[in-house]
Amino acid sequence: MKVDLFDFDLPRRFIAAYPASPRDSARMLDLTGDSPVDRGVRDFPGLIKADDIIVANNTRVIPARLRGRRGGAAVEITIHKQKSNAGWLAFAKPARKLHEGDRIQFADDFHAAVVEKRSGGEVFLMFNQSGPDFMACLNRYGSVPLPPYIKREGSSLDDRENYQTIFATHEGAVAAPTAGLHFTETLLRELDQAGAGLVTLTLHVGAGTFLPVKASDTADHRMHTEWGFISEETVDSIRRAKAAGGRIIALGTTSLRLLETAADETGNLNSFSGETDIFITPGYSFKAVDLLLTNFHLPRSTLFMLVSAFAGLKKMHSAYEYAKQMNYRFFSYGDCCLLKRKIRST
Repeated sequence: MKVDLFDFDLPRRFIAAYPASPRDSARMLDLTGDSPVDRGVRDFPGLIKADDIIVANNTRVIPARLRGRRGGAAVEITIHKQKSNAGWLAFAKPARKLHEGDRIQFADDFHAAVVEKRSGGEVFLMFNQSGPDFMACLNRYGSVPLPPYIKREGSSLDDRENYQTIFATHEGAVAAPTAGLHFTETLLRELDQAGAGLVTLTLHVGAGTFLPVKASDTADHRMHTEWGFISEETVDSIRRAKAAGGRIIALGTTSLRLLETAADETGNLNSFSGETDIFITPGYSFKAVDLLLTNFHLPRSTLFMLVSAFAGLKKMHSAYEYAKQMNYRFFSYGDCCLLKRKIRST
């Protein structure tokens, strides 16, 4: 499909620079019916049925952005995938001035060597620290890699908490699974009272989620890979909910992508551990997920392609135009929408 089909105008005033406070005060556009309905995240438990099961991503964002120096030149890197104990892939700025063998100094006790330069500003780095010592250095010297469309001067100490979901337990992501940012302990109690189940999986969201689609046709786009894990316990809980007539509700596109990766052609879900590069565009036959709670996504992005595949391209264009008319807040710190899987005609 032509990437232009997924384009739309989005003035900068709609992009949220800060999250809603409190978190569950964000707005929610209900798109499960024939017409959009304006709701709030606090209305979500009232739309849940007994035996439904919600699947959340428990990845935790690491302070993956580092500023250092190569000689006298300033360098900024964002690590995004671990390849060995001390080896990481990273995006560097300015990458063109880096050479293999260069040393980037972040602090007196923390540096990395450039092992390999790759395309698109990516480099392979070997750090002088690994394991807990590496994470201690990241926490000391790194910052949260806020998405590039949040235009304010750097990240703040508040972002270290604001950009983590209530489910965040497993370190490894460089971007938050943002639908989970709306959830609070109060909301979770209300979902439990509604009879909903809640399980988690892990998908370490990579920096590739922010990369633009440069190809003119979706068939020519190379999807980034991300590491994920679904336990047998989670799979068993989902199977029981499904057998009882409950709906599978993915909390965010990351949860949906991993569930669809782990489902076979018959819709049977299996445990999973490994990398996924699943790229979902209109025409994809969904096997596992019934409802999706997700934020509003970028024009021409793989995530807008995904929601268009899930709910229908025409419906999503119309919904996003409505959201702009009603001043919904877009992207990571913005509001959200609730989608129902489109039934494909046979």
